[in-house]
Amino acid sequence: MKRGPAKGAAKAAAAPFAEIVMVCAKCAKRQGIGAKAVRGGLKRALKADHRGRKVRVVETGCLGLCPKRSLTLATAGSLGEGRLLVLDPALEPAAMLDALLPMRAEAP
Repeated sequence: MKRGPAKGAAKAAAAPFAEIVMVCAKCAKRQGIGAKAVRGGLKRALKADHRGRKVRVVETGCLGLCPKRSLTLATAGSLGEGRLLVLDPALEPAAMLDALLPMRAEAP
């Protein structure tokens, strides 16, 4: 008899990142900048940040909020609170990071 998790049971694995930032591709497209550009700017700002936390930045489909003249983003923390974040697309990526991850840990 084979032992182990029941068929169809979920398995857990350690994530290779500490935070996740989700960028709504539809909002970015409506602003004429594209989710890849927003994602790339956030990733470059994270590399320049040097605070030590690994953050994954991903594009998602529509998050359902669809604000005019704004971008919708989410983090694991914001979703845990039942909130989406609405940011001005003219913000610099570093300012977006400060709004998205305000309590980023300082490097030791």
